[in-house]
Amino acid sequence: MTNHDWASRVAEVWDSADEIGDNILLERIDALVAERPADDPEAAFEAASVRDSVGMEAEAAVEYQRALDLGLEEPNRGRTFIQYASTLRNLGRYDEGLALLDRLEPDNELADAASATRALILVSAGRPVEGAAIAIAALAPHLPRYQRSMRNYAAELLEGAK
Repeated sequence: MTNHDWASRVAEVWDSADEIGDNILLERIDALVAERPADDPEAAFEAASVRDSVGMEAEAAVEYQRALDLGLEEPNRGRTFIQYASTLRNLGRYDEGLALLDRLEPDNELADAASATRALILVSAGRPVEGAAIAIAALAPHLPRYQRSMRNYAAELLEGAK
């Protein structure tokens, strides 16, 4: 079986996640993970993702770190930075989450999702003005008008938060 076949089967399970519920989701993803070698970074990523999805954040964090340590590559590397940072937020490990997001390349297609996650971490860490500034700055390029104004307001908020 090719890696593509395995990834397709994983995607099918995720596509049915809302219908099958957490217990079956965990069971099915774990069964697919068990098909792979123990040192497979993609399998570790899926093990982390499913644990994250079903509320097992501490276990998810271990698996996310393992996936990165095993050399996980794109596209799931960028997803890992965001998902793992979000998990670290849920665990109250804000500085670690922010540092992880710093590792995502600024031109990554998930940069806006990383900004949203960064904003949430900052709010949870008691820094809501910085969080709002990050969110506004990420949103600004997508606005049909007022882009310059919103960038300036975001910079103003960040400056005032220092």
